[in-house]
Amino acid sequence: MRFLIAALLATASLLSPLSGFAQSSDVEARIDGVDVNDLTLTLDDGKTYKVPEEFNFEGLESGVKVVVFYTEVDGSRMVDDLEIVQ
Repeated sequence: MRFLIAALLATASLLSPLSGFAQSSDVEARIDGVDVNDLTLTLDDGKTYKVPEEFNFEGLESGVKVVVFYTEVDGSRMVDDLEIVQ
């Protein structure tokens, strides 16, 4: 019985979605552009970061220094959290 359970767990772990490859990172940079309609931020590193629909853009404008915590999913950088650096 233990062998059967171990075999089922091993099989399930092999067949589970490969979400372990999504990697969280952070970057400190200045904002180059804010697009409220497309829900994106462009930083001075030249990369674009997507934000969730309920994201609050208050206080975010070009030149503001921020720390962006993001997860890269399917080649897109999705913002998990953002802090304004004083």
